[in-house]
Amino acid sequence: MRTKIVCTIGPASKSRERLCELAKAGVSVFRLNFSHGVAKDFEQIIADVRSVEKELNRPLTIMQDLSGPKIRLGVIPDEGGIQMSKGKRALLGPETARTNEMPYLPFDHPLILEHLEKGDRMVLADGGLQFTVEGRRSDGLVVLQAENSGLVTSRKGLALPGKITRVRALTDKDKTDLAAGLAMGVDAVAISYVQTAEDVREARELICHSGRRVPIVVKLERQAAVDNLDAILQETDVVMVARGDLGVECPLPLLPMLQKKIIRACNKMGKPVIVATQMLLSMVNSPAPTRAETTDVANAVLDGADCVMLSEETAMGNFPVETVQYMQRITTEAENLLRERSERKEPDHDKGIPEFLAYSACILAENAGATAIVSHSLSGKSAQQVSELRPPQDIYALTPDPTSIRLLNFVWGVHPVFVEHPEEESSHLIRAEQFIARNPDFANGDCVVITAGQSTGEQTPRGTNLVKLYWK
Repeated sequence: MRTKIVCTIGPASKSRERLCELAKAGVSVFRLNFSHGVAKDFEQIIADVRSVEKELNRPLTIMQDLSGPKIRLGVIPDEGGIQMSKGKRALLGPETARTNEMPYLPFDHPLILEHLEKGDRMVLADGGLQFTVEGRRSDGLVVLQAENSGLVTSRKGLALPGKITRVRALTDKDKTDLAAGLAMGVDAVAISYVQTAEDVREARELICHSGRRVPIVVKLERQAAVDNLDAILQETDVVMVARGDLGVECPLPLLPMLQKKIIRACNKMGKPVIVATQMLLSMVNSPAPTRAETTDVANAVLDGADCVMLSEETAMGNFPVETVQYMQRITTEAENLLRERSERKEPDHDKGIPEFLAYSACILAENAGATAIVSHSLSGKSAQQVSELRPPQDIYALTPDPTSIRLLNFVWGVHPVFVEHPEEESSHLIRAEQFIARNPDFANGDCVVITAGQSTGEQTPRGTNLVKLYWK
């Protein structure tokens, strides 16, 4: 199991028994969707995941997914909604300014209303109904023209493709939920509707003020975020390709190319990347996926995704465990093809010593017929660098840092292992050798490649500086 599976918890999967079954089936990260609840709704789930973690003796990561500034229309008085036809005009404005002279779409977001300009596109719900801004009247109301036919109903989500707004990624609800989630012990935080690197820095600052240190997962749902991808990658720990909202923001034919572009950028920067949304959606009601879904999951793995995510399938589906099992079987087959066609590429010359050490470890493992690669470091970064090269060997990441353990559950091919860091034994190499000697996963005579940071004289290593062949 090299590609990590992220599983959304909901009514169909929140019992302790089901959480245990999901973990055994291959889930590494449990997603708590705060768009459908507040902190107290997840207290028991968090306690049960921790209990399952102890039972299985395997680290499991709990990811809090914050709601973000979901932009929605207000309430449409007519319960049947408003039927729009192509070319039909409508007004957009605050509830308090409602008028009956033409169809009225209530929208109480003054900052966004203020910055709408002629020619801007507006997309409702899942992209089924699209408008163009025709102009602004003297009373401040925005005139829209429908680009196609469709029904507008209350509380529909709204997107403005390509438009950068002043709406921040973290709402007041998000900040309250974040504080509560961190207090309850979540291991990672996903932030929604990110537009700029500043959104990530704001979240990081709030996390630091809480006294916790957890990885940040940026959900790429806005075209603006894709445009600012390089700067965002500098700030975040993990990236999620959230194809639902991203598919509304950009033309659907471009979505596969955007997915590949984002994955490639994450791989180059060494940032774990999750592919999400409708991966095995048919399994909400069916015990088996469609042919297109299996191909989609496999292609995400072949493109370089570290993780694949399930949403409705496990939150409310009729076959949550079976869905994870199917996902695991598909990713395993894709990994086999990845192994067959992989070509070890030497790091670019602008890379540093750590990248060349990781490359050397993979070459040694390949030529020595090694069973595994064991990387010992404080941050887990050396294991991530090995993972980027997609070696056929299992990667064991030893670290005494609980935060690094949780982050490594997002990284392809890595088995995170918590190791004690006793004062009397500071040698990463010795601890790695002891781990191999005591671990039943390795048979006598097995060859293992070790990477570690080893002291030289009185100097403490600042990172990985050693690669060693070790026979058990």
